[in-house]
Amino acid sequence: MKHLSEYRNLEATKHYLNLISKKATQTWNIMEICGGQTHSLVRNGIIDLLPEKVRMIHGPGCPVCVTPLSLIDKAIRLMEQGVIVCSFGDMIRVPGSKKSLLQAKADGGDLRILYSPLQAVKIAKENPNKEVVFFAVGFETTAPANALSVLHAEKEGVTNYSILVSHVLVPPAMEAILDDEFCNIDAFLGAGHVCAIMGYEEYMPLSEKYRIPIVITGFEPLDLVQGIYMAVCQLEEGKREVKNQYSRVVKQEGNIAAKEVIQKVFKVGDREWRGIGEIPNSGYQITEAYKHYDAEHKFGVDNIKVPESSVCIAGEILKGIKKPNQCPAFGKECIPANPLGAPMVSSEGACAAYYHFSNTELV
Repeated sequence: MKHLSEYRNLEATKHYLNLISKKATQTWNIMEICGGQTHSLVRNGIIDLLPEKVRMIHGPGCPVCVTPLSLIDKAIRLMEQGVIVCSFGDMIRVPGSKKSLLQAKADGGDLRILYSPLQAVKIAKENPNKEVVFFAVGFETTAPANALSVLHAEKEGVTNYSILVSHVLVPPAMEAILDDEFCNIDAFLGAGHVCAIMGYEEYMPLSEKYRIPIVITGFEPLDLVQGIYMAVCQLEEGKREVKNQYSRVVKQEGNIAAKEVIQKVFKVGDREWRGIGEIPNSGYQITEAYKHYDAEHKFGVDNIKVPESSVCIAGEILKGIKKPNQCPAFGKECIPANPLGAPMVSSEGACAAYYHFSNTELV
């Protein structure tokens, strides 16, 4: 595939790393929003190749990592009530307050691992005497497919289907980070897959309000070093704008059809982020017109609240205050086979990236 070979080109990547080194005259802290960006930066050794003046801060860019304990416990409660719970594979080992979805399955719960929420609608149609719930986790990226599953269920007359919503939105999280008293972020790398759906118009007021550069990037090595270079250029030249490195995929207005589907089924509301707390207007909730497809409402589990672990420092990691290897439990009590927090088990988690790919010594 031409695009893969182009954006994994070693010489081109080295060229931009050299340009970054020449351009950076002072220390800049740049936060990449997406866990996919974090994994690429660490896996490809870019973190170690950047000049000391350019420090990458890992943000809350993994929807699995920021799904609160209470929502996992709600999914487990549904399984214990005989509901068929369907989920993407990246959620099944994330620990709740007492156990994970996979452990709940081992205890007799009915858990189905799927590639699409439309498969869950099909399961509901084939099992009319069972309730089926899809665990709808993700940023704006997966929201269209989850919304479409609701519309498809309505069209097919499937009444035993609902979704447990855990959709979080990126711009409000960025604003919460910038408002934090410990924030030291000078620029952001925006998540390309989110912007492929939503566009980047909503980032412009954020950039203007906080006077901070935001560069939308892809996930390949060349995408990231180009994006970092674009951010450093703005910082060095005193500019504070939204730029789009990922122009081969992202358009300013985003995907209009996908956004229309989202707006039909979901509305914006407050959402709890694991390790961070509640962020106003930072997530999707099901609209009144489709309330009968809201699993929390349908099964009365919306009152489950769970305190965060006192050992896991995922919140500080997700806000970019600390690195994964600064956690006392990292690589010891907390490993992928026995994770204390979601960032260690998720395929996009910063802790998992450091554990698998970083040369940084364990603390």
